[in-house]
Amino acid sequence: MNTPATPPSPSVLLGALVPLTRPGWVEAGRHLLAGLELGVREVNDAGGVDGRPLELVVRDTAADPERAAAAVDELAGLGVAAVTGEYHSVVARAAAARADALGVPFLCSSAVLDALTEEPTEWVARVAPAQSHGWRIYADFLLGAGRDRVAVVTQPSVYWASGTRLLREHLAARGGTVVELDANALTPEALCDALVEHGATALLLLVGTPEPAVPIVRAVRGDERLAEILIGAPAGQPEFAGWAAELGADGAGVPFLRYLPEVFGPLGERVGKELHERLGEAPSFVAYEGWDTVAVLAEVLRAHGTDPAAVAGAWPRVAVDGTRGPIRFSRTPGIGVWQWAWPPVQVVDRDPAEPDRFRILHTG
Repeated sequence: MNTPATPPSPSVLLGALVPLTRPGWVEAGRHLLAGLELGVREVNDAGGVDGRPLELVVRDTAADPERAAAAVDELAGLGVAAVTGEYHSVVARAAAARADALGVPFLCSSAVLDALTEEPTEWVARVAPAQSHGWRIYADFLLGAGRDRVAVVTQPSVYWASGTRLLREHLAARGGTVVELDANALTPEALCDALVEHGATALLLLVGTPEPAVPIVRAVRGDERLAEILIGAPAGQPEFAGWAAELGADGAGVPFLRYLPEVFGPLGERVGKELHERLGEAPSFVAYEGWDTVAVLAEVLRAHGTDPAAVAGAWPRVAVDGTRGPIRFSRTPGIGVWQWAWPPVQVVDRDPAEPDRFRILHTG
């Protein structure tokens, strides 16, 4: 007796990989999910995809690459048209590799590691900028501010190691120096001693938050010998409200990268208001990345259908108005995925006079 075939889902399924529990960066995950959910709601309010609603199938990665790869397997088995999301670069890399192996389209929302895949692939595209692009802009900011003796405090990670290499190469070519300090080997107090010894003019936090970033910032801020040092966080730790809640005034004046325009157009203004209402706080760039991801996929699905190969084949033909500008994908040297080149990039900090207000220090 033949088993009846499973009827197709009345919805178009989109898989979503999001860090929602520790050790994942939960605040970033919450903002990313808010953007994804708002995007799906607006697509459905406008009639869905050929009359079928989009349905977001969310899986928590908890910053675990193996968990993310398993989630891609599961989502592929459920028949998703594409997988999207993820914030952590090492997790997104595992998801991209599995999506490529299975032939599932993956549109990465927020992870920036250049080598998202080991080899070029047609299955993966990315809305976030590559790390090399943003971090070089950050290095230019440091040089422009006269901070050419840079110390980086790091933890073991492909992402942090890549960032250290990018900074060292870019600064060295312009007369700057980079010294690397191990967050796992030094107490915050010993770190302060090392900064004094090296004559560092800037300390960059290439570490997780709140641990060990918060105690490091407190120790440096409390050390009179380091009153003139610049503390920076290119990965964006100060973007989220939890940073300000933990550190208060000590967390202000810490420049970081974010991917927003200086002035939003009407679409960005409208989406920003909706995201603010949904989150109960100002949306981060990560929330906008989530919305833009869904906008791209909705356009692709409407124009090219829900077959995975058709979705992946559409990356070079994408032309979508996102919240932060027109989105198109191209091949970029050194990057093996279809890349939006580039979203707007800013170096921003929290104003020491008003820590809830952001100051734009540099754009690229």
